[in-house]
Amino acid sequence: MSEEELFDEEFPILILIDEEGEEHEFELLAELEIEDEKYRVLVPFDDEEADEDEEEFEVVILKVVLDEEGNEFLSDIEDDEEWERVADAWQELAEGEDL
Repeated sequence: MSEEELFDEEFPILILIDEEGEEHEFELLAELEIEDEKYRVLVPFDDEEADEDEEEFEVVILKVVLDEEGNEFLSDIEDDEEWERVADAWQELAEGEDL
């Protein structure tokens, strides 16, 4: 998949709420499952400043966690070794998809 195709393709939009209660929109690029844990790869979504000519874009990887009631939440990855495993898996996937 070329970068141009990446920006032309429709990705689901997720709205995340930070600790201050502010909403932020992200496009869901991929979902990864590593060692029975789920992760989501996101990029900030901004209609007004979308620049399809940019060669690089910020990627955010968050871990999917469940509360006692089974509701999904996205959390930062705190463990350095876990972060490295997930980042490496994403890099392999991105290179394989030619992102």
